[in-house]
Amino acid sequence: MGTDVTAQHFTGADRVRFRRQVSRGTEAIARMLSDGLFTDHGQPPEPLLGMEVELNLVDDEMNPAMANAEVLDAIADEDYQTELGQFNIEINVSPRPFTHDDTLSLEQGLRSSLNRAEQQAAQVSSHLVMVGMLPTLHTEHFAHQWISANPRYDLLNQQIFAARGEDIELDITGIPVADHHSSERLHLTTDSILPEAACTSLQLHLRVAPEDFAAHWNAAQAVAGVQVTLAGNSPFLAGTALWHESRIPVFEQATDTRPLELKNQGVRPRVWFGERWINTIFDLFEENTRYFPALLPVSTDVDPLAELDAGRIPTLDELRLHNGTVYRWNRPVYDVVDGQAHLRVENRVLPAGPTVVDTMANAAFYYGVVRGLVEADRPLWSQMSFNAAAENLHSGARAGLDSQLYWPDVGWVRPAELTLRRLLPLADDGLRAFGVSGRARNRYLSVIEGRCLTGQTGSVWQRRAVAAREDAGESRFDALRGMLRDYVALMHEGEPVHSWSD
Repeated sequence: MGTDVTAQHFTGADRVRFRRQVSRGTEAIARMLSDGLFTDHGQPPEPLLGMEVELNLVDDEMNPAMANAEVLDAIADEDYQTELGQFNIEINVSPRPFTHDDTLSLEQGLRSSLNRAEQQAAQVSSHLVMVGMLPTLHTEHFAHQWISANPRYDLLNQQIFAARGEDIELDITGIPVADHHSSERLHLTTDSILPEAACTSLQLHLRVAPEDFAAHWNAAQAVAGVQVTLAGNSPFLAGTALWHESRIPVFEQATDTRPLELKNQGVRPRVWFGERWINTIFDLFEENTRYFPALLPVSTDVDPLAELDAGRIPTLDELRLHNGTVYRWNRPVYDVVDGQAHLRVENRVLPAGPTVVDTMANAAFYYGVVRGLVEADRPLWSQMSFNAAAENLHSGARAGLDSQLYWPDVGWVRPAELTLRRLLPLADDGLRAFGVSGRARNRYLSVIEGRCLTGQTGSVWQRRAVAAREDAGESRFDALRGMLRDYVALMHEGEPVHSWSD
């Protein structure tokens, strides 16, 4: 959800002060790295799995339910929080041990929690859907009135439009929903950032020692393109068939503070893959300071360098708030718990859903491959250009399992072949190194294998189901609503998406 702020008006002096505080926070990070002040310095932390799952709300007719305040009141669980759109909520899964059969226990706990939340939401005529992009969202749902009541969201909306100076434009050409269909194009303008709320994600956190951060971030960047091909679940927006993982271009365009002239000048976008491999986490915080003006310049009176001089660990409120408005697909996270600072990699490329076991499989594959890449004799990122990793992300998001990805020592390859031959064994080794049991490894990696062998992801299933309904004479609107009804039923049954029938 991000840091809460109150509604307010920002002056030029506020921005200058905030910039100074962020800069001093960045200096504090450098000192803490140099002085070994992070709690995990010199030793790998206990393996913990942490995740956030964003959820959509629908009514009995499968239309978006603008009811997150009522739903959260009904659920009455602090693990569930508000999100940007009134049709969104989020569940935060507290970090759990990532060893032995603990992942299986986490899966059972997540399933039970979601089942309870669904029962409570149904009492206010709403239902939870785990999907990367709600298929029944339409342009009228992007009106400013549907922004959640939390002042942070309206303030963020104001600041993005103030920086941009004009309405936001979405312009995405999709791929045909089936072989006998034509490609479609979504082209619209909006005066709110609510298209961002259409992008519902699974966000994975991995706590790492500071000296190991760069390797883990580089590994996460390298595998991002593979992640979106294997987990695509966001093919439709505003009645239009777009990419297999449309969250990627929609989020990039919906949160773009740059008018055309600044794009032409090469100004960096706020939704950013990055532009280079890194050597330390400091590289990322320094980029934030150098390239990105403040969106929410809320400052405290605390000098982070003075805190260090006094022997205290600074909370770095300004640096963390600023970092939360630079939307990297793999984001650095600085956090302080019980007076001790630590670092995390937050992986943000994955969509939500379709089922709990699919969610756990996506997480296990990511954690395993990243660990395997980090422990390889030769770093993958020393054999691969950064631009190739960025191209993989967009190619994989667009065409899914039909894409061609670049991989060192392999060249251009289909994602399923790359995964079956190289990445599943690597993920198994990585999970074993974490201490994950053979039973858990087999359960989750077999789901990834199943998608590769059947060629079916959530996006593939959605596209086939809509095409079949349209071929039977249904309109796009009816096909999307009927498909979503079937999707929700299968989601509750809980079998992995590669086993779903058309």
